[in-house]
Amino acid sequence: MTFSNTIYTAMGAEFILPIDAINEKLKDIRAFIFDWDGVFNTGQKQASDTSSSFNEIDSMGTNLLRFSQYIQQQQMPISAVISGEKNTSAFYFSQREHFDASYFKVFHKKKALHHFCQTHHISPKQVCFFFDDVLDLDIAEEVGLRILIPRDASVLFTHYVKKNKLADCITAAQSGQFAVREACETLMGIAGVFDAAIKHRTKYSTIYQSYIAQRQTLQTHFFTLQENNIVEVNMP
Repeated sequence: MTFSNTIYTAMGAEFILPIDAINEKLKDIRAFIFDWDGVFNTGQKQASDTSSSFNEIDSMGTNLLRFSQYIQQQQMPISAVISGEKNTSAFYFSQREHFDASYFKVFHKKKALHHFCQTHHISPKQVCFFFDDVLDLDIAEEVGLRILIPRDASVLFTHYVKKNKLADCITAAQSGQFAVREACETLMGIAGVFDAAIKHRTKYSTIYQSYIAQRQTLQTHFFTLQENNIVEVNMP
């Protein structure tokens, strides 16, 4: 299927970079990093429970995106969550989905980015980052592809991001409205691999079985900031 950005712009999405330029960047992407609060959820919490949730629709989006990248590159993309907070849901999600890493309580997120890239021997320019707010901008300044998940309430922030060219695409869906799924499908569509990924997944094809077998062997590592250094810890 030929990608049509009008499907998304009609919904309210914005493509800061031309579609062809986003596709060129995608060819070099080796890793996907997700912020947590405001990306997989609204960021709402209760005082008695500082964690915040996710949904299965977004979860499937991340799996399909990773699989689509596997189809194209014949290798497993690296995946991580980087959060400034401690979210037990993020730990569960990262481990269940076999992400490579989950960083938490890292307020200067660039430290986590550099640790992640050094650990996996990649450049920040080979990272695609999904984000929503101020604490994420130090990562957005460095990585190769940036997807902003907006909120109507953050009008000036969204304007700031666009003005300073800190995002390449802005989703139509807002925080907590399945924006991760939208972003994942958008990238798959731009890469021209959406139909193939769905067909392989539906038929549980040989290539999907190979992908899922490799994915299931991945062990999630947990990291946090201690005395200004990123350190690995047991699952919190």
